[in-house]
Amino acid sequence: MAIHDNKHVHGMHVTHDGPREAPPLMLIHGSGASAGSWGPVVPALAGRYHVIRIDLPGHGQSPPAPSYDVPEQAARLAAVLDELGLRPVTVAGHSSGGYVATALAEQRPDLVGSLALISSGPSPDALLPQPVVLRALIGPPLGPLLWRVRSDAMLRRGVTAVCHRPVDVPDDLVADVRGIGYRTFRTVLRHNTAYIAERSVPARLTALDVPVLVVFGAADPRWDPSSAHQYDTVPNARVERLPGVGHFPMLEVPQATGELLLGFAATVR
Repeated sequence: MAIHDNKHVHGMHVTHDGPREAPPLMLIHGSGASAGSWGPVVPALAGRYHVIRIDLPGHGQSPPAPSYDVPEQAARLAAVLDELGLRPVTVAGHSSGGYVATALAEQRPDLVGSLALISSGPSPDALLPQPVVLRALIGPPLGPLLWRVRSDAMLRRGVTAVCHRPVDVPDDLVADVRGIGYRTFRTVLRHNTAYIAERSVPARLTALDVPVLVVFGAADPRWDPSSAHQYDTVPNARVERLPGVGHFPMLEVPQATGELLLGFAATVR
């Protein structure tokens, strides 16, 4: 039976789409975003999968948390999956959502059947100089002030600044981003960097016995697109590079992104 509903599970906002009896597919957003960032690809995915979208703590409709440590966020997701009784799950993460997905597989391999990482930078040295609008919003001295007076137009520019193609930013994503606190966002970024500095994502994946799909935009302005080659050494990994696509494949090329996820999930079932 096809469904669409929203609820809070263990303090995290969870959105369900698609038939509950279908194989489960969890989608995790990146820093400074929400489950709404996956909106354009959900219709295609929900035709074949029970799609579970999570708002991470302090993002979207999930309240702030005492800790934004990546393993701690993964533990929260594990509690949600345990409560829902779902396993094994194909878990897809965008950007830093890929770190949370990887940490979930590290902690609870019984829950994760396969991993898909989209635009997830492999290590700190792959980070590029950020667009001016993002530097202004995030860094001192203007960051805290600009964060308080952000207009919808500025929020949309913050998203499109890391895209290579023109995109329509979903209204619900704009509303969700407005609700993210400056201190929360800065703290999340710091913990994300600590996670990949401690051990790179390819090294973490190599230690896992799980099929992996890596999707990278060949024109990503946030992470050096050539750093996608670092994933080539991961066993059981398939690396896809999307020409002319930036950091948000789900918004820039939703059809191609959905097809990659559907094809990958089908091969590992």
